[in-house]
Amino acid sequence: MRKGSRAATTLLALCCTAAAGLTGCGGPAREGFSAVGAAAPGPERGAGENVAPQGGVEFQQLDGPSAVGGSTESSATSAAPPGSGTAGGSTPGGATTTPTGGSGSTSGTSGGPGRTTPSPGAPGMPTNPTSPTGPASPTGPPGRPGTTPPAPPPATPARLTLSAPARSAAADRWCERVTVTFTNTGSTAARSGTVSFATHVIGALGIDWATITTTQPLPAPIAGGASKTQTYTVCLEAWRVPLGMHVDTREVTATWN
Repeated sequence: MRKGSRAATTLLALCCTAAAGLTGCGGPAREGFSAVGAAAPGPERGAGENVAPQGGVEFQQLDGPSAVGGSTESSATSAAPPGSGTAGGSTPGGATTTPTGGSGSTSGTSGGPGRTTPSPGAPGMPTNPTSPTGPASPTGPPGRPGTTPPAPPPATPARLTLSAPARSAAADRWCERVTVTFTNTGSTAARSGTVSFATHVIGALGIDWATITTTQPLPAPIAGGASKTQTYTVCLEAWRVPLGMHVDTREVTATWN
């Protein structure tokens, strides 16, 4: 009986010692509390509404280096509503999050508290058409170099050349028909002029008794580089060609302006 009461007394003393340690080793006891139900509605939120974080949420890897003096790699993401799937998913802005040791990180750069700026080329973002990897802008065929037409040659004055006269008989012995072709080798037109005929009076025995010159108008205008053919009837006075004689026009000349 004595051994049993001594053991009970020793157990009671150990329990009292443990209780004293839990209450602050003899200090004044602190009043505990526990949360019961939701907080009362206030100006920050209405009844039954959840309050999202106001600032950016920073994820820290568990058992990793601290934010001060530790790794410099950290990313800020906007608070996602429940069910958005931040691990291995994509943010509303199109940036992809990759889980690393239980913390979410974005491939973009932070654009301010609670915002993430996706980097170019991220899934869901259009590619800059002017970037080297974008589609090339269509270009038209290269234009042909302009050509300058050669300058026209300088103008040259009219210059007529005459063919040899083609003769044919006329109704009277003191007349004959003469056909001449005029060619203007200049670049300026011959606007007017005179044609001279040197007609010989030939006797019955072929003797050249006289040479008579007559004139007629030039068949103008004759344009530069052009030719014109004209047939003239050349006549002398009847008394200059007695019976038995005839006329022979051998030379034709012209003047023009």
